[in-house]
Amino acid sequence: MIQKPEIPAFNSEREEAEWWDQHRDETAQWMQEALRSRQTASLAEVLARAQMDENARVSVGLDPSDLSRLRDLAAKKGVACETYLRDLIHEALRRDERTG
Repeated sequence: MIQKPEIPAFNSEREEAEWWDQHRDETAQWMQEALRSRQTASLAEVLARAQMDENARVSVGLDPSDLSRLRDLAAKKGVACETYLRDLIHEALRRDERTG
């Protein structure tokens, strides 16, 4: 385990930037060790999680006849059922917002 030094209190951003610059090799080692031990996440992992949150999934129970109609209409439009449903919800929400 790499021993991290005490990070001092800084009087200015310049002073802090200089300190981090002087300790950049150690910082890279701390980050590599933290990533290996899963104590932190890489930027790619953080962005992937944010994307997942953005595209949150919701389960909705549909009447079988509505689901059948949904599938038929999506097929006629040549799109996936989920895509068609997402578009329908988006349009309905926009319409509701306009009518208040």
